[in-house]
Amino acid sequence: MGIDIRAMQKKLEKLNNKGKSSSDSAFWKPEDGSHEVRVLPTSDGDPFKEYWFHYNVGTGGILCPKRNYGEDCPICEFATKLFKEGDPESVASAKELFVRQRFCSPILVRGSEKDGVKIWSYSKTVYEELLKTVLDPDYGDITDLENGFDLKVDKGKKNGARYSTMTVKPKPKSGPMCKGLGTEECKELLDSIPDFSTLFTRSSSSEVQVALDKHLAEPDETTVGVEKGGGAENAVDAAIRELDL
Repeated sequence: MGIDIRAMQKKLEKLNNKGKSSSDSAFWKPEDGSHEVRVLPTSDGDPFKEYWFHYNVGTGGILCPKRNYGEDCPICEFATKLFKEGDPESVASAKELFVRQRFCSPILVRGSEKDGVKIWSYSKTVYEELLKTVLDPDYGDITDLENGFDLKVDKGKKNGARYSTMTVKPKPKSGPMCKGLGTEECKELLDSIPDFSTLFTRSSSSEVQVALDKHLAEPDETTVGVEKGGGAENAVDAAIRELDL
């Protein structure tokens, strides 16, 4: 069998990051409304990946060396020092720098399967709901290829709230992951689930110190430690500002 030229063209376009539409982004950022997604299985059996980020330092999220890797974190140290000063301005500044917990899963967005695997970044509240679902004997392994469950994701503002909130519920009936897709397309999707260890850039303690120093001297100029393939602002930064998601 010869080389698939169309497939090679797609790879080149992806490499060159052509066409930065929402469908091309690795991260899924749902609009307000109802959506259906399927969480995909991962090779290690854990599709719910936990991360700790510092935001509001530069233009992207910085992986916290301390919470993720047990190393020294200059941002944590600086934020703690600010908080201990006790005055309202220092406390407010510290809270902007405190580490925040996020979770990520590989998903298929129903109706947009042709866009391929996306990364869904969500909050602890959603994470808890997902854990409750998989521990419920009525659902179990929602990622099962033949008998798993799609999820209904509803996002919107309630009662004039400033930010949107998100609710997640499993669909009542199980079904195949690859409905509407051919065998080869299904295999390609599974093969394209990313290695999460390479999804985000890991910064050393010294690199994080440089980022913090630049932020304090020139706010919003730093981009150290952001997500690969488009940066955090496309999905994670926007989501983290809606703290109930």
